[in-house]
Amino acid sequence: MMTYQVHELLLLDGSSPYAKWFMRLDPQAAAKVTVAKLRLQQGNLSNVKWLRGIGEYRIDWGPGYRLYLAREDEHLILLLGGGTKKGQQADINKALELWAEYKSRKAAQKIRG
Repeated sequence: MMTYQVHELLLLDGSSPYAKWFMRLDPQAAAKVTVAKLRLQQGNLSNVKWLRGIGEYRIDWGPGYRLYLAREDEHLILLLGGGTKKGQQADINKALELWAEYKSRKAAQKIRG
């Protein structure tokens, strides 16, 4: 089974949308999310639904926690953010926006050399 490096997407100001969300979780929810992150590192993507270039990792517990991620390359996953089933569409839209912004930033860096 393939393993992945799992990193948080960092914005230009150095902040992480994922960390901002994670820090607001209660301890039990944080533990569930940490287990999900470990499963991603181990290559277990069975709970990930892919849509429009991003993945949604579903945690079937509590309010239905979600982790939003993207594959940077064959061995790297970027965590874009998180949320719950209730805010799912807004969270998906935000993750898509963050991913597009990241790819644009990366393309601009390649051009500059």
